[in-house]
Amino acid sequence: MPKTKTKTNTQTSSLLKRLGLASTVPGVFDGEWSGSGKCLETFSPNDGTLLAQVRTATPGEYERAAQRAAAAFQKWQAIPAPQRGEIVRQLGNALRDARADLGMLVTLEAGKIIAEGQGEVQEMIDICDFAVGLSRQLYGLTIASERSRHRMMEQWHPLGLVGVITAFNFPVAVWAWNCALAAVCGDSTIWKPSSQTPLCAVAVIKIAEKICRANSIDPAIFSLVIGDGPTVGERLLNDKRIPLISATGSSAMGVRVAQAVGKRFGRAILELGGNNAIIVAPSASLDLAMRAILFGAVGTAGQRCTTTRRLIVHESIYDELVKRLVRAYRQVPIGNPADEKTLMGPLINAQAVADMQDALEKIRRQGGEILFGGEKLVAQASNLGSLPPGGHYVRPCLVAARPEMQIVSEETFAPILYVMKYRKFDDAIAIQNGVPQGLSSAIFTNDMREAEQFLSASGSDCGIANVNIGTSGAEIGGAFGGEKETGGGRESGSDSWKLYMRRQTATVNFGSDLPLAQGIKFEA
Repeated sequence: MPKTKTKTNTQTSSLLKRLGLASTVPGVFDGEWSGSGKCLETFSPNDGTLLAQVRTATPGEYERAAQRAAAAFQKWQAIPAPQRGEIVRQLGNALRDARADLGMLVTLEAGKIIAEGQGEVQEMIDICDFAVGLSRQLYGLTIASERSRHRMMEQWHPLGLVGVITAFNFPVAVWAWNCALAAVCGDSTIWKPSSQTPLCAVAVIKIAEKICRANSIDPAIFSLVIGDGPTVGERLLNDKRIPLISATGSSAMGVRVAQAVGKRFGRAILELGGNNAIIVAPSASLDLAMRAILFGAVGTAGQRCTTTRRLIVHESIYDELVKRLVRAYRQVPIGNPADEKTLMGPLINAQAVADMQDALEKIRRQGGEILFGGEKLVAQASNLGSLPPGGHYVRPCLVAARPEMQIVSEETFAPILYVMKYRKFDDAIAIQNGVPQGLSSAIFTNDMREAEQFLSASGSDCGIANVNIGTSGAEIGGAFGGEKETGGGRESGSDSWKLYMRRQTATVNFGSDLPLAQGIKFEA
């Protein structure tokens, strides 16, 4: 579908103005705003409207931003952690004030329904609250020394400049997951957002800038560089001034990040592909499972890393559950995500629609049966909701599949749900684990033994495992991430803060002798 250049309406223009955005905005922030590279046009996937143009970075502007962010770190790390937490507290309050407007911008630029757009901003607020408490808990350990009159301890210091690479599907929350923790840990950050959602990034950094300036803090601790891979992405990955890169995206992208960062002995937090499954056991509450499956598979139009992509159903309840799912899928209101009645908005762009159609062709060739949906929708053909022309809409798709189909092992970033049967519980676990990705997983059962086995070492091999809760959605208190081709990274809560700091073991000798470890005797 060709992109349009329809001007934004008065309501949208007013929203952009409230967020400090104009028809053309600079895409580089290093304490000051700039951007003299090519203009990036950002269109709403909802109706193809041109929202704004963003002036991207030149190589020189990237270099200046990296220099200033690294210099800002030197000052920021010297500020006591509780005082850093106070800045993050104020940032969280500013996000509270902007929640409605920023959430609507997420809806306009990323195509999320209103509830999800505002929910994403709420995630930002929540992680700021978490980080404020953390700023007084950056603790180390005291360790018993084998040597008399020695004290051994572990302590944590700020790491440096952190590079943050985010994807379009969570255009603001993932920045906060990383930057709120990095900030209280004493790090500065430099952000490369998705080129699909640059306005969300600019709006967030403008909010952070105001908080920094109000507190006489160098705002370059929250730097931003918008640009393409060769100009920004590759420089970020290969920049030795950046000891840590946190990257969210596809598994293929993660390979490139890991190779580049590892080659220079940097660290990487990788949040990559998900191919998440729900097991539905015979004892499960189907009403409960249905709600989780529907949100997990259809929410964000199937464009979450935690989207439910596989459904593993016991053969005794398979027919009943499929019948319910088809009925529920027929009733999903599809359309403009700015309409509060809509439950599923558009895919991010025309390429995403084409990728979904390609996947459906593979499904047919590999012997899968399309039980419902999958087709591209146009305004004239849909009565499911407010469906504006110019958007990238599809009908969610149910597929009867087999675990051995190649397509089932791949992540198609679209609302395609593969439904498979199992007979024995061990087979269900094997199907669940039999894909390259390992992010999120769930089981619906009222059998305690099944639930405990699912959570055991011989159960789910994913970073997230839920019982009677779906795969999609996670609280910020728990570390978020997965195994295998999901990358192994962990963001957000728990003890993830340690990734943003450098560990140091220190030993103090307060005696008058110099005993050596392991009882070694060395007489000079």
